[in-house]
Amino acid sequence: MPVRGIRGATTVTVNTEEEILERTRTLLQEIVTVNGVQQEELAAVLFTVTADLDAAFPARAARQLGWVHVPLIDALEIPVPGSLPRCIRVLLWWNTDRPADQIHHVYQAGATVLRPDLSTFNHPKENS
Repeated sequence: MPVRGIRGATTVTVNTEEEILERTRTLLQEIVTVNGVQQEELAAVLFTVTADLDAAFPARAARQLGWVHVPLIDALEIPVPGSLPRCIRVLLWWNTDRPADQIHHVYQAGATVLRPDLSTFNHPKENS
């Protein structure tokens, strides 16, 4: 079975534990909903944050969603001058037979500027 990547990103308005965890949970919930991901299909998840976010590990939000058997890791983004501030990015490795062009990547809040071509799409249920 192939392993596919699902990308996503969001931003927070303030560097607080509550907002980092809430925005990360919201992002993950939309990613799994629009793609039909089952927790046991996830190979691993990588979270990155910009250097201005240090109040919480985004991976903790996945644990709060019950992802206890999924390998998770957090990392710091490369601090490129002019890059989007207060940004949380995620890459999920998903064991699926779904073709790559049918994967829905999710960009929320201020992160929609990162991939405007992927920020809006028809959810699978809307096409039925």
